[in-house]
Formats: sequence, C-alpha cells, structure tokens
Amino acid sequence: MNFDWHSGHITRTTLVDKTYRNTQNVRRFLTLECGPEFKFDRDFMAWIRNGTHKTMGDVADEWSRRR
Repeated sequence: MNFDWHSGHITRTTLVDKTYRNTQNVRRFLTLECGPEFKFDRDFMAWIRNGTHKTMGDVADEWSRRR
C-alpha cells in the first residue's frame, strides 16, 4: 500500500518511495526536524527523488548536512 504523503503520519523511519510528493505535510515534518529555515530547492528535491533507498530521517539529515 502506498504512503499518503498528504495526510499520513511522517516519522524519521518513513520510507521515501516512488510515490513521494513534496506536500505541506512533508514541509511541516522537515520544518520540525530541520528548523524554521527549512526550504526546498531544486537540487535537494532531485536528491530526494533520485531512486536510492532512504527514510525521511535521511532526508532531514541531508538537508542539515547541506546547510
């Protein structure tokens, strides 16, 4: 069953799958994890969707690493 990126409960262990979307729900999660300065950019969005196995915790950590 596909994860609902619009209303599903996102945790650090939520897997990023082929149905991933940059939704307000994802933005809320990443703002909580990364701080109020969080924002998407093209390179970061491409990294999220690059097909490699990752969790939302990995996504938050990568954003922090890039800053």
